[in-house]
Amino acid sequence: MKFHCCPTCEFIFKDELIHPSPEDEYQIYEQHQNDEGNQGYINFLTNFIDAAVYPLIQQGDVLDFGSGPNPVLAKILKDTYGFQVDIYDPYYAREVIFKNKTYDLITSTEVVEHFYHPIPMFETLSKHIKSKGFLALMTLFHPNDLKLFNDWFYIRDITHVSFYTPKTFKYIAQRFGFHVIYTNHHRYITLQKD
Repeated sequence: MKFHCCPTCEFIFKDELIHPSPEDEYQIYEQHQNDEGNQGYINFLTNFIDAAVYPLIQQGDVLDFGSGPNPVLAKILKDTYGFQVDIYDPYYAREVIFKNKTYDLITSTEVVEHFYHPIPMFETLSKHIKSKGFLALMTLFHPNDLKLFNDWFYIRDITHVSFYTPKTFKYIAQRFGFHVIYTNHHRYITLQKD
């Protein structure tokens, strides 16, 4: 596999020649078993909310961006935590419901590693977050060590094309008028709009 790396912000991305086709990408997503009957998956998402969302915001309008075929995160945010939640997914919830809206919070869990062109995607997300609103993300941060990276299981998923560290997200935050207010330096990070 061929990768490219930004020495300034530590962003690593797969060469476009090895990106999967939309058909192959969809077939892989169809194999995921992430639904509300999977208690492990519910715990996985609840841990994210309890660490990266709820300590910072307890009410408001939320967009779950990249909700997948079973919008479990949206259901938890609505039913357990009392948020108002819209969903969007390019394969499973295609209506651009957020087109003329802004949100107090946008969540995106296990999604940004699938962004072929992250900068335009983060620009879009930024436009739909209110002033002082939040962007809460979950993605596994890369180890920032070439040997460890080449052995890292996360790059084996052909739909994973973009890889980040907290430093990458600090750069993204500065570019779009946010600041990092929380990270666990492993897989959670939350940005707040200035």
